[in-house]
Amino acid sequence: MTDLREQLVGVIRMRGLMRFDEPVTLASGEKSREFIDTKAALSRGEDLELACNALLERVSDLDFDAVGGMTMGADQFAHVVAVLARREWFVVRKAPKGRGTDRLLEGAKVGAGWRVLVVDDVVTTGGSMRKACETIEQVRAEVVGAVAIVDRGEAAARYFEERKIPYRSVLTYRDLGIEPVGGGSVQPQAV
Repeated sequence: MTDLREQLVGVIRMRGLMRFDEPVTLASGEKSREFIDTKAALSRGEDLELACNALLERVSDLDFDAVGGMTMGADQFAHVVAVLARREWFVVRKAPKGRGTDRLLEGAKVGAGWRVLVVDDVVTTGGSMRKACETIEQVRAEVVGAVAIVDRGEAAARYFEERKIPYRSVLTYRDLGIEPVGGGSVQPQAV
């Protein structure tokens, strides 16, 4: 494990890892007694920068034009990685706004010929990343890689392996010393 990743483990364990007596429901629908709140863990600028530098270290072999993913999980990473890597950022809305441009993709005008890196904070089954990839592919851009700050299981890796898209996580459940979740079958999600 690199020094950046070791530092990140400490930050997430101290500021973002919560343990409960009873299982809580995660965004994926899975249940766990551990909850990882990366928004709280990485709310300090220096900690967010640490996470984004560790992320860039994990994808140093990938060439991309823009970075982004589903809103809220990807926003802060897309913005900081874009600054650090001198790339463009975008976010994928959960639904079109219903006014103005009425787009799902905001930020960079991602389209045909663009090479895109999809990011997310915590992945359990990879549902948010899959939805982001499907939205990006609808505008004929190419997903050249996907990376999560923390992967809580194995489902996302299987999904991306099947699609031959490089997938990495900065940290895994093993690094944080927690139980894996999200080991169920990988089902495509409708956009």
